[in-house]
Amino acid sequence: MLESSVNPPLSTGELPQFKEVVLMDTRFHQLTVQQLIDYVTRAAKLPQKTVVGHVNIRGMNFAAGIPWYRQFLNRADLVFCDGFGVLLGAKLKGYKLCNCHRMTCPDYIEDLALACEQQQVSLFLLAGQPGITDQAIAKLTTIAPNLQVAGHHGHFAKTGAENAAVVEQINQFNPDVLYIGFGMPLQERWIKENYDQVNTRVFLPLGACLDFYTGSVARGPQWMTNFGLEWLSRLVVEPKRLWRRYLIGNPLFYSRVLVDVVRHRLGRSRR
Repeated sequence: MLESSVNPPLSTGELPQFKEVVLMDTRFHQLTVQQLIDYVTRAAKLPQKTVVGHVNIRGMNFAAGIPWYRQFLNRADLVFCDGFGVLLGAKLKGYKLCNCHRMTCPDYIEDLALACEQQQVSLFLLAGQPGITDQAIAKLTTIAPNLQVAGHHGHFAKTGAENAAVVEQINQFNPDVLYIGFGMPLQERWIKENYDQVNTRVFLPLGACLDFYTGSVARGPQWMTNFGLEWLSRLVVEPKRLWRRYLIGNPLFYSRVLVDVVRHRLGRSRR
């Protein structure tokens, strides 16, 4: 079995290090939900900017075909596993991982909000259709009434004057943590292009989290999530939009994992 290698020390030495998993030349880290929340709230108190990424099957397929996207993930300060398929792929390669090393935002966003409230970490939500962030803020402040939180919808031009106005709104709020939910790979590109202009301590791209959290997009039952079948429930709900992502993307990912596993074993046998 493979043992995950440990990351090189981060720039300040004040953030924890986690074991690293490399799959299809893209890395992510072995950590739990609580460790992720602790990391984010800790990074929010440091002077430098921190980028947190996440991987699922779609993200791994993007990384395999888009060099800048793979580079984004491999250079991010922390990358967590947000997909059962990626966890399974890493296990097939020999990494010792368990389901506790996979996390999905709608399941922990309230815990993150509570931690931010307790530690006086401010949060800006940049995601979703108009109105989604307002709904999310209303829910979050119900369970964390003293949370410093603001937001803006994600349907704006990502360049030019409109983008500049959104960046200015973020900077006026000056959040410790900026949640970006445009979907892959748009959210990562936006971070890459606006990194220097945005005043925040932590960039946290989390896809369609708020859509699920607010109920604007239905999630499957918990047992499907537990068995790695949430993709199937999403396909049933939105077949026209998602059939290509899952019916083509999932087999493509596993074929790439198979190639990676064979290459790895051949490499070991030649040593």
